[in-house]
Amino acid sequence: MSQTLLLVLAFVIAAGVGVIIALLLRPKPPAVDPAAEQRIVELNARIGAMGDLLAKAQAQLQQTVHERLDAVTQNLGESMKTSTKHTSEHLQALHARLAVIDSAQKNITDLASTVSSLQKVFDNKQRRGAFGEGRMQAIVADGLPQGAYEFQFTLSNNSRPDCCIFMPDRRVLVVDSKFPLEAATALENAKTDEERTQAQRQLRQHLATHIADISKKYLIPGETQDTAFMFVPSESLFAELHDQFDDVCQKAYRAGVIIVSPSLLMLAVQVVQQIQKDARMREAADKILAEVGLLIEDVGRLKDRVDNLDRHFGQASKDIAQIVTSTDKIVSRGEKISAVEFDGDEGKGAEVIPAPVRKLEAGE
Repeated sequence: MSQTLLLVLAFVIAAGVGVIIALLLRPKPPAVDPAAEQRIVELNARIGAMGDLLAKAQAQLQQTVHERLDAVTQNLGESMKTSTKHTSEHLQALHARLAVIDSAQKNITDLASTVSSLQKVFDNKQRRGAFGEGRMQAIVADGLPQGAYEFQFTLSNNSRPDCCIFMPDRRVLVVDSKFPLEAATALENAKTDEERTQAQRQLRQHLATHIADISKKYLIPGETQDTAFMFVPSESLFAELHDQFDDVCQKAYRAGVIIVSPSLLMLAVQVVQQIQKDARMREAADKILAEVGLLIEDVGRLKDRVDNLDRHFGQASKDIAQIVTSTDKIVSRGEKISAVEFDGDEGKGAEVIPAPVRKLEAGE
């Protein structure tokens, strides 16, 4: 606001100076007018004052501009410092995030390598079979004691299932590991209805083949149980089979083959463990009853001995009471003797014990 006022004032002064100069340049009248000269002198004085005022206003304006420039320069410097500090902090945070990203990238690379190795395992049928068999063996070995199962057990028809669990009725429970990965992968990757139908047909065929092999090879009347387990080492594949291939599961059930996942096999192993424990308890029932009889006899003898000990303690308690009574009488009589208080008891029941006579020996 002050700058605008100064500019207006300067403009007015410049206009006045221009008017005065125009008046001065105007041709003078031939006659000399004293009043006019006086006005000219006054006008010159006013022009000088206005010039001084204009110079002061220009100096003040220049000072104000310099102050404003200094303030702007200072603010700009502080803003640059703040911006530099923020930029440095952002760069440090960016470096930290880049380090995290590099670590994550390394983990992703390692995971990709692991997935590639796992894919190689699954691409090979023998390795894939070993993977499923290894999971099955780990579940069985963790749930059952040694001697309750055997891996690669040979049956009477020379077939060798992956695992046989020995049941109490002397018939083994067969567990065989199957993993139809190719058909399941084809079904998962199917993009058209035709590919999906073909993949389903292939999966049904593989499952039917596995079920028929287990039912034919591993179900022997009198030697094995009436049912056998087909172990699928994948919970997702097991859920897919029961969700979309319920007819195949029913066919397997009718053939005496139960499809189980890792969690179901673990539950079955726990049930088998309890059955074997109950069988061992029944086999040892006679021994347990004999031991209980002996234990009862020992408890009876212990009761008799405790009763005898209780009687002994009662007799000992009576004896101690009598001893305490005699002790009290002795103490009372001793106190009377020490106080010379016979109270008419002189000679009653008291006997004077003569002092022993000792012969003097030579030299005494």
